[in-house]
Amino acid sequence: MTIADDWVEIDVDVQVELDDVRRTRVIAIMKAVCQEIARKENLAPAYVSISVVEETVIQTLNRTYRAKDAVTDVLSFALLEGEDEALAVETDSAPTDQLPQCLGDIVICWERVRMQAAEYGHSEDRELAFLTAHGMLHLLGYDHEDQEQEHAMFALQEEVLQALAFTR
Repeated sequence: MTIADDWVEIDVDVQVELDDVRRTRVIAIMKAVCQEIARKENLAPAYVSISVVEETVIQTLNRTYRAKDAVTDVLSFALLEGEDEALAVETDSAPTDQLPQCLGDIVICWERVRMQAAEYGHSEDRELAFLTAHGMLHLLGYDHEDQEQEHAMFALQEEVLQALAFTR
């Protein structure tokens, strides 16, 4: 089944200073990553909100919602959590005009994108793609609480990055 280019509607709020060219590139990367995951996971139409923020903002969110008073690189706030919730997947019999399911919010710290890209020796684009994939997969219920879960999540992240040519 082919998923349309706009299968995942993404609302992006870039709260850091970027020039217009960089801002456009950042948004394109995040959209491409979410679209690739939607394709791989065969998602029905979906909506995701992504914010790119400064360290103080993500630290406040981390402290407020996770009781961790520290800066982190990415946070995900899934709306479809719990055993009673299930993600809709696209089927041949599903209507194509259905409203998108709201998956939740991803918050990415721009300073951490830059710092971790330098630390790991790859581009900021690759780090942004990695963090977007990581956040999106958390919205879909993936986790890394044990070795088996971590392996599945990180393998899919790497598949997505490879498919989009975001290599180290």
